[in-house]
Amino acid sequence: MASELSTDQPDDVEGNALPNVDVVIATHNRPELLDIALKAVLNQSYSGKITCYLVFDQSEPDLSLAQRSSAREVVVTTNDHRSPGLAGARNTGILAGHGDYVAFCDDDDEWLPEKVALQVQALLETGRPTSVTGIVVLYSEHESVRIPSQTSMTLSELVRNRVMEAHPSSVMVRRQVLMDEIGLVDEQIPGSYGEDFDWILRAAQAGDFAVVEKALVRVRWGQSLFSSRWKTIVEAIDYIIAKHPVFLSSRQGLGRLYGRQAFALAALGQRREALRKAGAAWKHNPREKRAYLSAAVALRLVSASWAMNQAHKRGRGI
Repeated sequence: MASELSTDQPDDVEGNALPNVDVVIATHNRPELLDIALKAVLNQSYSGKITCYLVFDQSEPDLSLAQRSSAREVVVTTNDHRSPGLAGARNTGILAGHGDYVAFCDDDDEWLPEKVALQVQALLETGRPTSVTGIVVLYSEHESVRIPSQTSMTLSELVRNRVMEAHPSSVMVRRQVLMDEIGLVDEQIPGSYGEDFDWILRAAQAGDFAVVEKALVRVRWGQSLFSSRWKTIVEAIDYIIAKHPVFLSSRQGLGRLYGRQAFALAALGQRREALRKAGAAWKHNPREKRAYLSAAVALRLVSASWAMNQAHKRGRGI
């Protein structure tokens, strides 16, 4: 099982050199957090080559961060795609690299030292195209461990339940599969919201995941740039539903997305639209908690910020 992987350095089954790993960090005016994320990447226990692409999006690049050695390299660049935002920035980093594997790290997250070594080992041993690990969610003074299982990382389960444990900062993928089968990050998604979910759905269709059942990424919640972009969230969810017809056959999955839209509409103060969307969520899945929570926000029984705070304390999202 993935959770039983050793901590020894992986060896290619054919005795070749360890695969080169490209790490893409998209960033926007968060130098203190970026410093933590970058140091964690460079201090990985993996003895193979790691090249980190720092992609500055709509912000001045810090060229002083560039460095190069035999085992570690940092390349500083800017988002050169037409679409500003996370999707364009990630694609800039992907296309700039040449490594065998590609990994992503948000600029406010932190990898544990064994992450790269264990994921490379998992990919080499299983031959699967993509790997994910567990995470530790940090919010205020609270910590929550979230670890995906092999059975949770299927297309049907991702559609039904999203599987928040499969965080983008935990992803590692074979470059050839990424380019030939899965594809780049979708830059048409409004505001880049949910681009990671769209991508992981496509990755699930390219083959089974190599799941490392250990919490190897520290994820800081509450730093999200989407926390108050409610209109963008509503539009992006409409886009994802239209792009992935598989949701139409999942009452629970569709109910969850409608519940998210209902909450965003309630946070915007659009009471009538929020209650209508909450009703749609309830109709698809009467157990969908977001339907009831959104109605409470729309009726001003609780505030949107209070509801989000309570969810984040439990390592959950809305």
